[in-house]
Amino acid sequence: MIKYKRALGGALTLAVAVGVMGGGLPGNAAIAATMAESTTAQSTHTADDAQLRALMHRLTTADGVPGALVATRDGHGSAVLTSGVADVDSQAPVRGDSRFRIGSMTKPFVATVVLELVGEHRVDLDAPVERYLPGVVRGHGNDGRVITVRMLLQHTSGLPDYLDHLNQQDILKDPLAHHDTRDLVNLALAHPPTFEKPGAKPGSEWHYSNTNYLLAGMLIEKVTGHSYGEEIGRRIIEPLGLHDTSVPGDATSIPGPYPRGYVRPGKDAPLMDITAFNPSVAGASGEMISSSTDLNRFLDALVRGKLLRPAQLKAMMKTRSTGSDDGREYGLGLESRPLPCGGLYWGHGGDVFGYQTAGGATADGRQATVMTNVDPGGADAQDDDMEAAVQTGLCEGRPAHSQ
Repeated sequence: MIKYKRALGGALTLAVAVGVMGGGLPGNAAIAATMAESTTAQSTHTADDAQLRALMHRLTTADGVPGALVATRDGHGSAVLTSGVADVDSQAPVRGDSRFRIGSMTKPFVATVVLELVGEHRVDLDAPVERYLPGVVRGHGNDGRVITVRMLLQHTSGLPDYLDHLNQQDILKDPLAHHDTRDLVNLALAHPPTFEKPGAKPGSEWHYSNTNYLLAGMLIEKVTGHSYGEEIGRRIIEPLGLHDTSVPGDATSIPGPYPRGYVRPGKDAPLMDITAFNPSVAGASGEMISSSTDLNRFLDALVRGKLLRPAQLKAMMKTRSTGSDDGREYGLGLESRPLPCGGLYWGHGGDVFGYQTAGGATADGRQATVMTNVDPGGADAQDDDMEAAVQTGLCEGRPAHSQ
């Protein structure tokens, strides 16, 4: 079954048993041991850099990941560390300027557009979804007349996750197939809400559901007359100069330099190359492509108020508990989580066939993004080690437990 952490960060993951691999990929340990490193600024945080290198090495050996990348940025400069291979056949190393599919890290982009529309008085966060998508959310106890826009963005609608009812093995058999968003929504709505407590109503419980963001994408199109991808391009990608970032639609290739993406569809099964993939099955819940430098730039602009008006940023950062024991809370398309060095950071995770990402930013101008090129199929520790890389990158040079 889908793990909580993977479901929280993920647009797609296989509902199959995946286990720890019996060793690294052929030749991978040797390459991981001599990690490629590129930096745009000299770092003085030797101990933290060593910890990041150790995490990258562990990802590409013990965790069974072919290749990994972590990019950090603060007021003093930026740096990129890579480990392992971008292609298991050619053994080419991971490039620091790689582009990759970002899965559910798409959600902060979508939420930002919706909140910009709120700031323009074109969308009301507490209006029912029915106002913008009449008749769309209906059936089996799901009702758009009592679910608000805010509930979609915060995953408190109770709507079923369409991924729980999608035969994902069929996607592996035909990864280039187009998937219609309305069909995916209807697949979810053929099932009852996901509330756990008897008599629970929308807004009362937090349950991560990718269906919420398919509907948010539909709402953007209904309100603006443009696809959500066009609005992301106009409102975020172009103003910030995110040259590596795109909303591909049905395009199955990744433009620019990229590591190949892999899945391991079962315990001890060989890796399957799924680089060529139609991300319409993820849509507004997770189809975007970006790079670590672009994601760091976007998260910095978002967290520091360069994209949203103060009222809308405050609404985005008003969080509620996810029920996890690590202190993670969820706002509107944005998570918060405590840092071991004090304070907290804002970000999101994402996984889609072939790639897993995680990233975060602090209000004082530090960012870190990590990428691996297998999903699913690494060890269970892959999630934890990626999260540790983000936190280590954000805590570089800060004394432990400082405030």
